[in-house]
Amino acid sequence: MASASAPTTLSLLPSSSSSTSTRTRSTPLVHLPSSGLRSAGIRRLGFSASDPIFASHVASKLHSFSGKAVRGVVSMAKKSVGDLTAADLKGKKVFVRADLNVPLDDSQNITDDTRIRAAIPTIKHLIDNGAKVILSSHLGRPKGVTPKFSLAPLVPRLSELLGIQVVKADDCIGPEVAKLVVSLPEGGVLLLENVRFYKEEEKNEPEFAKKLASLADLFVNDAFGTAHRAHASTEGVTKFLKPSVAGFLLQKELDYLVGAVSTPKRPFAAIVGGSKVSSKIGVIESLLEKCDILLLGGGMIFTFYKAQGLSVGSSLVEEDKLGLATSLLEKAKAKGVSLLLPTDVVIADKFAPDANSKIVPASAIPDGWMGLDIGPDSIKTFSDALETTQTVIWNGPMGVFEFDKFAIGTEAIAKKLAELSSKKVTTIIGGGDSVAAVEKVGVAEAMSHISTGGGASLELLEGKELPGVLALDEAIPVTV
Repeated sequence: MASASAPTTLSLLPSSSSSTSTRTRSTPLVHLPSSGLRSAGIRRLGFSASDPIFASHVASKLHSFSGKAVRGVVSMAKKSVGDLTAADLKGKKVFVRADLNVPLDDSQNITDDTRIRAAIPTIKHLIDNGAKVILSSHLGRPKGVTPKFSLAPLVPRLSELLGIQVVKADDCIGPEVAKLVVSLPEGGVLLLENVRFYKEEEKNEPEFAKKLASLADLFVNDAFGTAHRAHASTEGVTKFLKPSVAGFLLQKELDYLVGAVSTPKRPFAAIVGGSKVSSKIGVIESLLEKCDILLLGGGMIFTFYKAQGLSVGSSLVEEDKLGLATSLLEKAKAKGVSLLLPTDVVIADKFAPDANSKIVPASAIPDGWMGLDIGPDSIKTFSDALETTQTVIWNGPMGVFEFDKFAIGTEAIAKKLAELSSKKVTTIIGGGDSVAAVEKVGVAEAMSHISTGGGASLELLEGKELPGVLALDEAIPVTV
């Protein structure tokens, strides 16, 4: 059992000269008795070749996972919009579910257009091939028709990015919408109003899905951010529209989050942070089946510390998860995964941006103080460990990065991953706060891939199947 005077140490790391053609394992860093936690079953997913043009683009970002020649990238075995030719699309009405849930300020101005820009390649492909695009999305969590959640503010930016005037409907179903669809020219785009203005959307009511589907001839789902939900516009419409295929963005998310994690170029490291172990149990267990190095940060580390008999002061601890933490440490040992916990932390006398703070060893957190970030020694050790890798996925901050004083650890990891990207390491930011962190630091463009989905990214990393993906047409298997 680990000493009660110090947390798990960080002395054994894979050598940078380790072979990447086979799975690299170093001696695990934890030596705790197992409490018999049974690992969650990992459901195996099917794969197929992607659209050739798109595959070439993604393959260039993946830096050849095989360690030899660049192979075709993989995706879940679903038909892609790239499989549809001009003959399939010209004159056809295509219902496109995108994720245009962008943040707006009090004056209804878009403050971050990332999701709009991410939707453009699929829409452009469709209009360039003569399709009539019926664009659907949600925005926020409206309770019925709520003007502040209208999609109207998105029209100018969509029009600018597409180079055509996007037409806006005042509803998403009904006779007036149907008239607008009839008048839509080939290569035109009609933006429907927020589908969540109808409660039937999230309830996935068949009649509502049928009304949406009646507007179109075929369906393209490009909304990865909602793919983990079975809603009328993501799953329900597939029962009435054929073919139902994946858009380029959805396909790219699957290529990275499934393909890169399932067949990474090794050594493969995962960085998991966040406030609670309970919210990341599935992710940690799934990654322990696949990674060589697992770095833990954020508030969850104090549950691991206490499980090892350390004093954590007034730091966040999930008392009912102490046994789980011990079991995860033991599972890492059994799997041969180097699980790295911070050796020093930045502590504060209160949870506030102006709190008094100091740096202490992880084994010396005094009563009345709480850990809010990883310390400089841990930043260096984590960075050294990451230097040995070829693939890294990051989900969750290292500390309370919303407070500048306690954002240093998170920002250091973001900068390190940007540096590794420049050295051809595949870096994947797995959604949520990690995305906000790399954007805050200004290194988002450097990463190999940044996921547009928070909850969807988590569920995919946990090995869960996504309803919005399962509902799509199966691809014809192709050897990669």
